[in-house]
Amino acid sequence: MTKTLYFQIATPERVVFTAEVAEAITLPTELGEVTILPDHLPLVASLRPGEVRVRVGGQEVTMAVSGGFIEVRPGKVTVLADTAEHAEELDERRAEEARQRAHELMSKERAAEGTDYAALAAKLEKELARLRVVRKHRERKGFGTQNVG
Repeated sequence: MTKTLYFQIATPERVVFTAEVAEAITLPTELGEVTILPDHLPLVASLRPGEVRVRVGGQEVTMAVSGGFIEVRPGKVTVLADTAEHAEELDERRAEEARQRAHELMSKERAAEGTDYAALAAKLEKELARLRVVRKHRERKGFGTQNVG
């Protein structure tokens, strides 16, 4: 008997991806990267910015997320993400520009009072995650190589 694992990832704007039969789901959590397989124990965890990988039918689907929560129940994994994008949706140039803007804001705002450093750090972490995913996806597809900075 084949064990099944239903998977859904959603943001406040849309359902990003659904798989009726996922073989494995790898997620970035606050406690580190976790891979969920059928018969995984129930779990609720915070999602960190990073890469989500879902293996379906021998193929891997890759997405970038910026945070949120995961819930694992028998036969079902639900991700409620702040943002989630398929690797194919990511524009490396735009992600790099956004990362640079966030980095510059953090540098400039260090001297200013009342700066929300946590929000700036979260923005920077989100953009770094997007860059890692898009560059890794590009390398897998054979579009060249480049290290993530």
